[in-house]
Amino acid sequence: MTPRDAADDSHGKPGDPARGSRWSDLDRPPLNVAALRRGLVREGGLWSEVRVVQRTGSTNADLVARAEAGEAAEGAVLVAEEQTAARGRLDRRWSAPARSGLFFSVLLRPAEVPVARWGWLPLLTGVAVAAGLSRSAGVDTALKWPNDLLVTVGHEERKAGGILAEGAGDGGVVLGVGINVTLREDELPVPQAGSLALAGAVSTDRDPLLRAVLRSLEEWYGRWREAGGDPAAAGLQETYAAGCATLGRKVRAELPGDRSVVGEAVAVDGDGRLVLATENGVQEPVGAGDIVHLRPA
Repeated sequence: MTPRDAADDSHGKPGDPARGSRWSDLDRPPLNVAALRRGLVREGGLWSEVRVVQRTGSTNADLVARAEAGEAAEGAVLVAEEQTAARGRLDRRWSAPARSGLFFSVLLRPAEVPVARWGWLPLLTGVAVAAGLSRSAGVDTALKWPNDLLVTVGHEERKAGGILAEGAGDGGVVLGVGINVTLREDELPVPQAGSLALAGAVSTDRDPLLRAVLRSLEEWYGRWREAGGDPAAAGLQETYAAGCATLGRKVRAELPGDRSVVGEAVAVDGDGRLVLATENGVQEPVGAGDIVHLRPA
């Protein structure tokens, strides 16, 4: 048994010296693993297992390793109370206090969907996360293309979460999600960051928040898969566009090779690319890159 496995699914009690650190902040209680499993793992459902570890470097890295070793089936969910080496897009590193957010990864194997349409999975996850949080936390959220979750704190638009997709062997994709739930102003890594609590969430109880997000993801993934990955037929393309804060704005796309394009974001096409209308009248699709919002919506 590895140290990581040894920490899996541990249940501490107040006053237990071995687990006291888990209760050092009473505003941030640990997740209830048994209740999560009862609520999510069911016959005929997507989620096949739910594991919670107290601390790890990256849930994505751990779940990719398990998938490639043949140790995880589709629908495996790995949650960490704390991540020490979490990564976002472009290999950016970030960290957050223990139990201050939802940090989890899921394994999907969309065998019946053409690989060319798998690029929609991070966008699908964004739609599902936004819908789940809207229902459970009562917070209006928006999506910044391609993978950021935005909330409003005061009158400011701030990033409260992100999504990272990684291949996992033959036919597997691991999707990692990080959501700031109770992060306080003095804990923010950068001024542009936010959290559900700072955005006025009606609930910051992570158990129902996680259940709502995973149920929403199961619903949207099922629709998309049944449509053979067609984002229009699944209603995904329209729903993403409706919730995308990038559309209608002047943006700068910072592209691979130190190239950048400035234009108005006018659409998300059938391949999930952001379409920019540039000043010289050209519509340029962007499939990968960093997007900077230059003008309010």
